[in-house]
Amino acid sequence: MIDAERVTRTFLDLVQINSPSKQERRLADYVKGRLVDLGMQVKEDDAGEKIGGNAGNVIGFLPGTDSAAAPIFLSAHMDTVEPTDALNLVIEGDIIKTDGSTILGADDKAGITAILEGYADVLNRGIPRGDVHIIFSICEEQGLRGATQLDHSIIRGKMGYVFDTGMPVAGLIMSAPTHDSIMAEIHGKAAHAGVNPEDGISAIVAASKAISKMKLGRIDNETTANIGRIEGGKARNIVPDTVRVSAEARSLDNAKLDVQTAHMKSTFEQEAAAMGAIADVTIKRQYFTYRWTQNDALVKIAAAASTRVGIEPKFLTAGGGSDANIYNAAGIPAMVVGTAYTGPHATSEQASISGLVKTSEFVAALVESAAAFSGN
Repeated sequence: MIDAERVTRTFLDLVQINSPSKQERRLADYVKGRLVDLGMQVKEDDAGEKIGGNAGNVIGFLPGTDSAAAPIFLSAHMDTVEPTDALNLVIEGDIIKTDGSTILGADDKAGITAILEGYADVLNRGIPRGDVHIIFSICEEQGLRGATQLDHSIIRGKMGYVFDTGMPVAGLIMSAPTHDSIMAEIHGKAAHAGVNPEDGISAIVAASKAISKMKLGRIDNETTANIGRIEGGKARNIVPDTVRVSAEARSLDNAKLDVQTAHMKSTFEQEAAAMGAIADVTIKRQYFTYRWTQNDALVKIAAAASTRVGIEPKFLTAGGGSDANIYNAAGIPAMVVGTAYTGPHATSEQASISGLVKTSEFVAALVESAAAFSGN
């Protein structure tokens, strides 16, 4: 059985370890110790060196006791979007949160907690199980960089479950979008804003005209687009000759995404050219979409696990990406599963103790369901 006090203690241990992206060293050491305690073969790869971080992805493996069971992997990420070194915890009944001065870091330490405690329960009960890999990745919050650098050939699991979204607990993410990042650098001409502004070409004005003519926000039920950051200019009395605009577009339909991205690129170029400026637009595809149906094996196993722990399966769609997008692109079926937090990336973030326990139960049920799966 899952011990609520132990689950709570693990979660509190985790959130009190500061681990912003590229600074996951202390947390990596902690989870390595916990995986060794579970009897797993543990290694840390060189992903951190490749991206300029101080820790790599942590990978644990334990052979199964049932050779007929479907091998699976369980995954969560170690980094947080912001530092939590000034964390002040507040526990009110079932809820764990902060005093509002920092994020909590439940994204994704709730996922790590569930995997550690759920798999410990499997071992403690001695239930039949297949091969299991556990992967704790780095730098997920900065473009899924840890999972991208991971040597995917080491994963023995036929399918995987990424515990990296909030409530509802055990919510099954059936699809997630493809994501394009867009960087536009517009070059105008500098001039004195008070003496001879007519000799200048304002890169900021060119960018603003382009943005005003773009389709942004919710494009349709599968597609979104956003202008996230604008940087430019040197001083208030200089017509700005350069501005940089960071943008993005996402869609569950790659054809729609291609249309949206092309629209944003051409709008930057056309509006800049109309003013005599030049727009250099770079587009990078960050990750690719995935889609599952209720007939797919990994969904059947997850749905069966939900039923085991008394949860009616919930089939959902996500608007964001995760390490699951990287695994799927590498040809390893994976889906995201809901955990026990709300308000990610905000100081209002909080986690539910009962939800942490239930997510841990779901992890154990996944291992059991994979062992019982007859379609492998």
